[in-house]
Amino acid sequence: MRNLPNLRVQLAPRHPKGLILSNPVMIAAGIAGYGIEYAEIADIQKLGAIVCKGTTLMPKDGNAQPRLVETAGGLLNSVGWENIGVDALIGEKAPVWAGWRVPVIVNVAGETMDEYVAVTSKLEGVPGISGIELNISCPNVSAGGIEFGVDPEPAARVTSAVKAATTLPVIVKLSPNVTDIKEIALAVEEAGADAISLINTLKGMAIDIDQRKPRLGNITGGLSGPAIKPVALYMVFEAARVVRIPLIGCGGIACAEDALEFIMAGATAVQIGTASLTSPDICLTILEGIERFLQEKGIKNLTDLIGVARDKP
Repeated sequence: MRNLPNLRVQLAPRHPKGLILSNPVMIAAGIAGYGIEYAEIADIQKLGAIVCKGTTLMPKDGNAQPRLVETAGGLLNSVGWENIGVDALIGEKAPVWAGWRVPVIVNVAGETMDEYVAVTSKLEGVPGISGIELNISCPNVSAGGIEFGVDPEPAARVTSAVKAATTLPVIVKLSPNVTDIKEIALAVEEAGADAISLINTLKGMAIDIDQRKPRLGNITGGLSGPAIKPVALYMVFEAARVVRIPLIGCGGIACAEDALEFIMAGATAVQIGTASLTSPDICLTILEGIERFLQEKGIKNLTDLIGVARDKP
């Protein structure tokens, strides 16, 4: 029997506890709910990690309908922060996660810095939670979120405040809707982030020409899917040039080849989002494809591929 390649990755090397994943394939926030629903259609225990949907201090209903519009090569979504709230998550979801092998990372959202800190504080010490993904980049809410993620100073302040409120590893999710991704990435790294995930969706809209009005109830939404992959790949490549903490690539990944591009650009792991809506088992297919590529190329450790494209002229 051939030796299988080592797919293990470390997402938080400078954190005292670390955050080791069995492989680099994660499901992105907002796609699989709390993972419990997704477990009914795919073997989620084979994934590297699951990021649950954005969680706020109090329950939220989300944005007005309609919330989804298909576009050429992508999807516009304006779901907003619809969620059950952190207390219900702790009482109903975390006890299930505590029995899983796959680590669960909670995507934390808020309208103010105090809300980010309050949600994070409540999650401290809760069994079943392996890390925090700080959402400072959601483009389809009216307050909070992206307001913290488009400027280095507030991005650093909220990162530092959340780090002070938890002993869990903190991943900061960045927005592509900025002038220089490197500047924001450096700011959150210096503020103590253990890892960075990028990118969140690009802000966009669509218009119904018959009704002569925006097609989304919130007017604007976040563009995801294959259309944004080149942008996301470039931003991972750029951020990897300046930061030393791990990066998690996200944006338009739909096959193993896409995921490998992100890893070669400098990502330690990848998150799969929109592709899961049309192919619920795509994460496992991508994982199998990565493993097959390493076997075919005689590569023993996935980490040997991280950032190799940056070394080429």
